[in-house]
Amino acid sequence: MTSTNIQAKRSAGRGDTAQDDLNNASEPVGRQIRELRRARGLTLSDMAKAIGRSVGHLSELERGVSPITLDTLDKIARRLDVSISWFFSHAEQEDSAESAYVVRRGARREINLSQSGVREELLSPHLNGNLEMVLTTFAPEAGTGPEGRARKGDEGGYIVSGQLELTIDGQTLSLSAGDSFQLNGTGSHSCRNPGPGDAVIVWSFAQANF
Repeated sequence: MTSTNIQAKRSAGRGDTAQDDLNNASEPVGRQIRELRRARGLTLSDMAKAIGRSVGHLSELERGVSPITLDTLDKIARRLDVSISWFFSHAEQEDSAESAYVVRRGARREINLSQSGVREELLSPHLNGNLEMVLTTFAPEAGTGPEGRARKGDEGGYIVSGQLELTIDGQTLSLSAGDSFQLNGTGSHSCRNPGPGDAVIVWSFAQANF
């Protein structure tokens, strides 16, 4: 959902509700921005430059000192490769007694990595722990790309359904539903779905590095 779409909904009769909700949720939304920025390996300076704001202003947004406008959040979401609704869904559950421990199926935050055929859903309730779980769905022929992805910590996965080609140091392994794997914290690997249907994998990361 872009800021343009939100503005259109407001014009259709929502008034300033969306902006009011965002102002009220500035602190939790700012905290999510900080967590995801760090998980993406971006500094305050990197992010500030990308969205055209000063480092000081961005720091205030993350700490909840300054209100976050829809346009600014849209720019931040684009740089972090997520949708605006990713932030809103978490903020709505901020006061839930179980939100620190449980993620209900309908409340997962979807992460768009801007790669066709790949969908990531965060299974962990937050990004600041020592363990993270992510549900990845690869459409047929989709994957990480031949260049692969460098690991920044130990990780592993379980194939829920479909097939997965996992290439590690030039060796390609064919995995199917029920198989699992574990990778050490150094090196790189690539993934591809060679099957006719979706490949669904539950990943476990030792650090915030997905």
